[in-house]
Amino acid sequence: MKKRFALFLLAIMLTAPAWAARKTVTLYVPGMTCPACPITVEKALSRVDGVKKVKVAFEKREATVTFDDSKVSTQALTRATKNAGYPSSVVDARHGGTSP
Repeated sequence: MKKRFALFLLAIMLTAPAWAARKTVTLYVPGMTCPACPITVEKALSRVDGVKKVKVAFEKREATVTFDDSKVSTQALTRATKNAGYPSSVVDARHGGTSP
């Protein structure tokens, strides 16, 4: 009985990462008005637990974020930019972790 339970727990631990999905979202950050602004936005987003990759495009006023949707939500990402002084809104969201 103990062996079966241990095997069951092991199977759950090994498959748990499969439940998490990578998601990519593009945020519109209109407050980025100088070339130094993207640094602050990138740092704020990178510090959010579950964020895997951040790419900020100053010219487009956008930040593309790839993250683990089991750890973080798009609301948490927009809250992070707002707390850094750069309110943002979701422009585009994709599943599968494909980054542009």
